[in-house]
Amino acid sequence: MSLSRSSNGDRVPATFDNLSLSSHLSSISILLAGLLLWPALVLSTSQAQDATCENGNGAYSARFASGVTVSVGAIRKGAFAERACFAKLIWNGQEIPVVSNAGEVGIDVLGADLGFGKPVVAFQIDKSGSGSGRVYQIFSLAKPPRLLYMITGGDTYSAADNDLDNQVEIWTDDAVGVEGFERLPLKDLDFVPTVVLRFEKRHLIDVSPEFQSHFDAQISAVRGHLDPRDLADFKRSDGVLSPSKLRSSEELHRLIRTKIAVLEIVWSFLYSGRESEAWSALDDMWPSSDVERIRVAISNARQHGILKGVDRSSRGPSRKHHAKIYDAVGSSSGNVQMSMNPAGGAPDTNIDPPVTQPKSILLRRPPPEAGGSLSRQDEIVELVVDSAGKVRSAKIVNGVDKKLVDATSGWHFIPAFRDTQPVACRFRLEVWNLQ
Repeated sequence: MSLSRSSNGDRVPATFDNLSLSSHLSSISILLAGLLLWPALVLSTSQAQDATCENGNGAYSARFASGVTVSVGAIRKGAFAERACFAKLIWNGQEIPVVSNAGEVGIDVLGADLGFGKPVVAFQIDKSGSGSGRVYQIFSLAKPPRLLYMITGGDTYSAADNDLDNQVEIWTDDAVGVEGFERLPLKDLDFVPTVVLRFEKRHLIDVSPEFQSHFDAQISAVRGHLDPRDLADFKRSDGVLSPSKLRSSEELHRLIRTKIAVLEIVWSFLYSGRESEAWSALDDMWPSSDVERIRVAISNARQHGILKGVDRSSRGPSRKHHAKIYDAVGSSSGNVQMSMNPAGGAPDTNIDPPVTQPKSILLRRPPPEAGGSLSRQDEIVELVVDSAGKVRSAKIVNGVDKKLVDATSGWHFIPAFRDTQPVACRFRLEVWNLQ
């Protein structure tokens, strides 16, 4: 069983759904200290997405400071034993439904400001449970709560302040734009074109060009695996790779993989705002007889993808201003010193106005490897959580489980607050491994 430490030091059972409880009984148990003020949901790493509820398993409920309750849970589906997921908001005795019958519901952010000037809760919803066609619904947590925006077209969504500049972006992809492009299913692609969105004065802006280093890393990785001989063979093809052409299965596979690599390079340039570089790369690597056709096809797919819903696009990289990280561990250059708060989440009164530390929404950790076991040693992880409640950095302060650091990339928190504003915060999380 997993336990959390209460403010008076007693150990009490944490809140679990059926899936997380059974997962922990069969694999691991942990004790998370300092996060009791909001329920801590701990899941195994068997789930591919950071879902609060999946296939009728999982639950979370918390009352935000505004008086709005966010609730995600499971329901019985139909007359059989099938189960599904729901999400709703409760305010002033009234229920505001978000979704009533979905295969998967995940709380991406809770309490963050995504650019609307007020705290929001954002849900990632997969109605079919197929792992595709997810929608992103953003609701205001101000009174009365209401739907502010819905984004569609991506396969996954994650709001974060990746570069800690006090601006939260929504990282998604253009799954709807490239699905079936040139008869290529998404599962055959190494990655779907990244799209980075941000709300500015309630307008949805494509800010992908501000993160060119992300796209450059993708381009470099693809180029590093591109075989010059395969590229030469592809350039001698018709580009379409017509099935009527007599080729061995091995040759066709190599040509298709090369075609995908070229498309991924072109997409990375194009979606990061470098159109001339995109078309130059296309001219260099695509069969010359087919360049004009594929250029038009790529442009049309992008125009009719997820970006058709944005109001405008940024022009390129902008100057970043680093956010102040409020420190619950100790002082460091340029930061405000805060004392370590073992109760977690309670206001720290060393500064005015006080800062409230992050509170957990979704935590998971890797199970031990086959035949292995968790260390009996208590572990302490130092985290920097951004103003969207996402982990920006993590390190083991005391312990030996390095996989725990990798697991933190999927952890979700309600962000720290100073006054009513979400802020980045450094703090420590203590983990007990109960055998």
